[in-house]
Amino acid sequence: MRARRAVLALLLAATAFTVTAASPASAATSTFSAVADTYVQNDTAGANYGTSAQVVVDNSPVRRTFLRFTVSGVSGTITSARLRLHTISGNSGSPSGGTWSATSNTAWSETGTTWANQPAIDGGALGSIGSVGASGWYEVDVTPAITGNGTFGFAGTSSNSDGAYFDTRESGATGPQLVVTTGATEPSADPVLVGAGDIADSGSGDSATATLLDGIDGTVFTTGDNVYENGTASEFSSYYAPTWGRHLSRTYPSPGNHDYNTSGATGYYTYFGARAGPSGRGYYSYDLGNWHIVALNSNISMTATSAQTQWLRSDLAASTKPCTLAYWHHPLFTSGANHAPSTSTRPLYQALYDNNADVAIWGHNHQYERFAPTNPSGAVDTTRGLRTWVAGMGGAGHYSFGTIQPHSEARNSSTYGVLQLTLHSTSYDWQFIPVAGQTYTDSGTGACH
Repeated sequence: MRARRAVLALLLAATAFTVTAASPASAATSTFSAVADTYVQNDTAGANYGTSAQVVVDNSPVRRTFLRFTVSGVSGTITSARLRLHTISGNSGSPSGGTWSATSNTAWSETGTTWANQPAIDGGALGSIGSVGASGWYEVDVTPAITGNGTFGFAGTSSNSDGAYFDTRESGATGPQLVVTTGATEPSADPVLVGAGDIADSGSGDSATATLLDGIDGTVFTTGDNVYENGTASEFSSYYAPTWGRHLSRTYPSPGNHDYNTSGATGYYTYFGARAGPSGRGYYSYDLGNWHIVALNSNISMTATSAQTQWLRSDLAASTKPCTLAYWHHPLFTSGANHAPSTSTRPLYQALYDNNADVAIWGHNHQYERFAPTNPSGAVDTTRGLRTWVAGMGGAGHYSFGTIQPHSEARNSSTYGVLQLTLHSTSYDWQFIPVAGQTYTDSGTGACH
């Protein structure tokens, strides 16, 4: 089964939080397998589990996992290091995959370590894994702990009494991995937001766009239809997790209609967890530098008096950021032949326009299209209008264009890629980045209102 997923637990609420990001960079990646792994258990203080086919983090009984990696042959500046763990197939999952920390002691014995002589967990917490399911890849950013070639240790603990079980190096290809990225250019001081919608299925487009993300630092967004056809937990595990899922720890999604083909979009909310906002609601906001970012849900009520629209108006009124960007699935403006403009989204757009927002991004039609700054009625408005995009080129099969809207300025229906926005203090740059082997590009600069 294709499955690879990373979760860094982070509470999303109606109030904004701050996320940092960086500019695109070319990079080289090396993957190292664990050279030692074991766990210890408090009620069997003298037992060693170094040859076990699983390691565990748990709080009842207390079980801690220890991992060791040797990094070699790496040159250049290390810009990213990710600890990857694969859950065992014979367990139903856990609400917590544990907190993962660095350890300075790297001399412990795989076959001799017990609860009684376990190494100190003294290197500081690096990140946490949220809820986990069976037979899936999960990821923690451990960049601060990896300084170059050498030996590095990690420890996993959990405060949850429902333990999480991971494969060990005895399991072969699903054993613990350390993925080290080097050779990236210096990051920009300004945050980067990059993403697309209509992403993961059984084809190759999602793999190609995920590879683009491998070399682009920053915050990842999605404009819905994250997985096809029906947004099931199995589809998220099989299609999304091994592609875009390896960037889950920096992803802030929005849901699409295919995600809602599973009742209540439970596959979507379970997979993304807190990163998708309050479960079942699907709208939330966060801050990136001087920008306020709003993720919305076009699959629930969007009338002017709906809870979502009223929340949006309150959220925008409370923001102190000079620039605002929003994204959701169904486009208010589109020239796509498969899906007509979704006029039911107009109250969301009106609220954004009334609060001087700058950018809106959608998906739904599987293509790329950029529109001139436009007011809610569809007229070009270079003074207060939002510049908008349909960014549905994340990997699902392409759709064709129909009647071209008069304010459509750029479009492509044959190239997979991602839309990257560099968010300056009072302006933004945009760039369509095509997958390898394709040449279509689109770029420009806009100013905040």
